[in-house]
Amino acid sequence: MQKVKITPQELQLLAKWIKDISGIVLDEKKAYLIENRFTNLLTELKCESYEELYRKARANRRLEQKVIDAITTNETLFFRDNSPFELLKNKIIPDLIDKRSSKSSGLFAIRIRIWSAGCSTGQEIYSIAIVLKELLGDTSKYNIRLLGTDISDKAIAQASRGIYNKFEIERGLPQNILRKYFTQEGNFWKVKDEIRAMCTFRKLNLMLPFKSIGKFDIIFCRNVAIYFSLEDRKILFERLAEVLEKDGYLIIGSTESLTNICPLFVPKRHLRSVYYQLRNGA
Repeated sequence: MQKVKITPQELQLLAKWIKDISGIVLDEKKAYLIENRFTNLLTELKCESYEELYRKARANRRLEQKVIDAITTNETLFFRDNSPFELLKNKIIPDLIDKRSSKSSGLFAIRIRIWSAGCSTGQEIYSIAIVLKELLGDTSKYNIRLLGTDISDKAIAQASRGIYNKFEIERGLPQNILRKYFTQEGNFWKVKDEIRAMCTFRKLNLMLPFKSIGKFDIIFCRNVAIYFSLEDRKILFERLAEVLEKDGYLIIGSTESLTNICPLFVPKRHLRSVYYQLRNGA
């Protein structure tokens, strides 16, 4: 099918709706993105225009999800920008275990709760699980909960399966880690059960309240808020503050900053990495 050009009026219509349902902001410079992402969807739904796609998707929740799946980036790789994982291994997890050990007095397994918000197809949360396994060894001594959430049903489905093609595997995954924590199945690689069992996944729209997911010691929310408006970023990080433990850690993208966005957090530095903690935290 020849690529259908989107009109300024259709772009305005779709952009407002997509922001309402996902928080993602699309301006007039993103017309090419919509055309690239929605070409197959127009063909599948036999739509001759973007306005027709809009009308059909507004009337059908299943089609609405297809629009979300098409527009979300899902651009990720294992150990992306390795510094947050070095920070996790060398600073955050050791500090967290020290603090939790003093509170548990050895009577209970130390709780570790980590959330990957906007986990896409799962590479980030599996990378976190591998860091924990490498650092802690026998993870049965700890009460670990790793949660990955995303707005895309398609992304969550792949993350839950834990199966990746050669291209996805080769992006950021060292060979020794590949051999240790993945098994080859034909042209694909599957996360081993010991790592897969550490992680749970669920669909979650970050633009809606999410206090019900519980509290976390560490939250990864990297390169997610960059797609939101400034006002929506403020709302998101205020909500993240509500589900972060008082002495917890927030890790955002290397090019992101919470300066003038959310005064609830204060930046802290370890070597070349920056993380955030609650201003009035312990």
